[in-house]
Amino acid sequence: MITRLRRISLTQWIMISMLVGVVIGGLFPEQSQQLKLVSGIFLKLIKCIIVPIIVATLVVGIAGHSDNLKAVGRLALKSIIYFEIVTTLALGVGLLAVNIAKPGVGVKLPAAASASTVTPERQTLRQIIEHTVPKSFFESAAANDVLQVVVFTVIFAVALTQVSGKPKETMINFFEGLSEVMFKFTGLVMRFAPFGIGAAMAVTVGHSGLGVLMNLGKLVLTLYAALVVFMLAVLLPVALIARVPVLRFLKAVKEPALIAFSTTSSDAALPDAFKKMIAFGVPKRIVSFVLPTGYSFNLDGSTLYLAVASIFVAQAAGVQLGLGQQLAIMFTLMLTTKGIAAVPRASLVILSGTLVTFGLPLEGVVLILGVDELMDMARTTVNLVGNCLASAVMARSEGESFQPPAC
Repeated sequence: MITRLRRISLTQWIMISMLVGVVIGGLFPEQSQQLKLVSGIFLKLIKCIIVPIIVATLVVGIAGHSDNLKAVGRLALKSIIYFEIVTTLALGVGLLAVNIAKPGVGVKLPAAASASTVTPERQTLRQIIEHTVPKSFFESAAANDVLQVVVFTVIFAVALTQVSGKPKETMINFFEGLSEVMFKFTGLVMRFAPFGIGAAMAVTVGHSGLGVLMNLGKLVLTLYAALVVFMLAVLLPVALIARVPVLRFLKAVKEPALIAFSTTSSDAALPDAFKKMIAFGVPKRIVSFVLPTGYSFNLDGSTLYLAVASIFVAQAAGVQLGLGQQLAIMFTLMLTTKGIAAVPRASLVILSGTLVTFGLPLEGVVLILGVDELMDMARTTVNLVGNCLASAVMARSEGESFQPPAC
């Protein structure tokens, strides 16, 4: 019996806890509200990850690859431009989808997250731009102001690229170590996820009734539909324009995509993706640069998801966001998604930080957690496929013909 329980994966435990939470919330609506303590603890653990994981991954992503950027030169510039264009299009597709489908309308958040308490102040463009610059890193970190943290970290990382010798090596080693530790920290927190998610589902269903699951189902369908539209309207045309053989490409990425879907981790599929893309005909020098860099700067699926999820929370809280405010959120996401690694449910860290920055209720994250596993499968798969396509597009731009390497 004990052996069988050990074989149950974290994903299966989360699915089980969701079902248990739904049953508890449906049968004992009043008593289930006491579980706010459990979901609240999990929420705080998520929040404490935000700043260190962003700082560590962003510094390593910029300063740690400075030598490679100088070496590959033209490839680096083209890759970064490509990443920015595609992820911006992903944000646009997500923003359009969530405003058309409105999956958050009708979802009830706990009383503490009512619209009267979370409506963000209307800010001018000058105030928004001025707010991006921190007056103190530690103040911004303590407030979990993600945008200010990112601005400081980018400047710090660029300054670090201009340092040479042992000081630079020491700093990069430190941030690499911090990054590794924070990923392990995230893994430990996610071990608590079944309890936090089960409690969140119980509190949500007990507070709003089983009808909330219909709205969460609409959120999942909105994301899946938006990802399909993104692949058909963005990735497919990009492949055709770059003259990438689509059928051969799909055959090449099928196996790593399945790994990414089943594990909800792009990193788990990275070794196989390397092998498949080299076999596809992309030179090793291009694959070794584009894929790892893309895992920090080209997370198409996660970027689209964050656009949908952030506006979903505002809709659920009854907050009316104008176009300018939505674009400000998209601009923040455009920056913050460049510093997050492709680990399971890491997007929740960025979503939490964005909601805090714009005064939106973190209770929305707890609500989304109930169906995040289903959404994570899809967005992680798109992350993987998008980065594999990026390596193929960059290879084509370098004049490669996708001839498999000689055995």
